Amino acid sequence: MSVIRNIFTSRPEKGGNFFVTVKKIIGFKPINITHYEEAFTHRSMALQDKKGNAFNYERLEFLGDAMLGAVIAAYLFDEVGKGDEGYLTKMRSKVVSREHLNELGRDLGLLGLVKSAIPKENFGANIHGNLFEALVGAIYQDRGYRYARKFINKRVIDPYVDIEKLEGRVISYKSLLIEWCQKEKRLFDFDTYEDSGQDVVRHFSVRLSIDGKQVAKARATSKKKAEEKAAKRAYYVFQNKIDVHRFN
Repeated sequence: MSVIRNIFTSRPEKGGNFFVTVKKIIGFKPINITHYEEAFTHRSMALQDKKGNAFNYERLEFLGDAMLGAVIAAYLFDEVGKGDEGYLTKMRSKVVSREHLNELGRDLGLLGLVKSAIPKENFGANIHGNLFEALVGAIYQDRGYRYARKFINKRVIDPYVDIEKLEGRVISYKSLLIEWCQKEKRLFDFDTYEDSGQDVVRHFSVRLSIDGKQVAKARATSKKKAEEKAAKRAYYVFQNKIDVHRFN
């Protein structure tokens, strides 16, 4: 563990050393800083703890995901007494969506704390949300449920959880569009194909048709992103009709 400790204390962090930086982010004093060191270690470092277990953020990410879900679920259960299981599940999904967690991690500058053997520019966008979840997991390991809930309340619930706004928030435009098409018995087709052209990075394009008529096109670095982008554009074409379905 001394090797791990040296990795973190030897590098400068904006605003002070690693301990001070973590304390500033979470809002209280860490007891065992090793948990946080693990939360910001990428597996490319190939580190192990004293027991020979992998020392990186991935297991803490799993734990943090569970803690976020539990705290948000408890909050919604108390705040929305009339919400049934389906409603509460949908609302929780909106709060802990990958897009939202990525925003939280990015706003806190968590990527700047990561120790990695590969360039950080090579990480995907989800690294920000993964680190946020790992941080929550580290807090739980270090200070228990009460402090994990305190952090989630401060960073997630208090600033972002507005029930009325959440009800109108769309998690996946593709899922929303498919659900609407199925209800209205409309035929839809996502014609997705590789379209890298002169780009160094692999790209995909998609043509979205409804009832045999093309309604949207999009292009992105993955099939999933391209289809989601096309679905979002199609949503705005049919917004009035889809919203009748959403809110009734």
